[in-house]
Amino acid sequence: MSVHRIEGYVIVSADGMLADANREMPKELKFAGDQQFFNAALDSADLIVHGRHSYEGQPNSPKRKRIILTSATAALSPDPSNPNATLWNPAGASFEQACERAGVRSGTVAIIGGPAVFGMFLDRYDTFWLSQAPHVRLPGGHPCFPGVGERSPQEILAAHGLRAGEPRILDAPHDVSVTPWRRQTSV
Repeated sequence: MSVHRIEGYVIVSADGMLADANREMPKELKFAGDQQFFNAALDSADLIVHGRHSYEGQPNSPKRKRIILTSATAALSPDPSNPNATLWNPAGASFEQACERAGVRSGTVAIIGGPAVFGMFLDRYDTFWLSQAPHVRLPGGHPCFPGVGERSPQEILAAHGLRAGEPRILDAPHDVSVTPWRRQTSV
């Protein structure tokens, strides 16, 4: 049986968006402090999970083991363009089967998006690292979770049993911070 610590990572605009109307992360959401935090977290993760529109594009990215969610495969298959990647269709295989196929039976799994992927793990996160850029708005953008718009990202995380920890400033001039949202366990 696999044992994983599941952590999510996203930076959002004031209106809860992670991408613009073209499904791209605009330069307005890119801050050096957040990028450093994100890169360090992914360097320490054992496995990265994302959808076909998400990719971190960092120097170490090609070296990282990853699972890419897609409907282009029936269940699980190797990614022909990346020997470190496994293609996964959740309709045909479980997350645990995908991890096994990727060769990662334990350790930290970093979920990096997009919205549907983040949504799939809402009840499984041990910690969700929510970075916020409070002076950026992306009207018509893509939300970080399904349901953002009716509710804030914070309300959605709380509704799934996560509680906010102490925020940390990542970029003081732009008021960008990251807040760890941790799963509450019964004592």
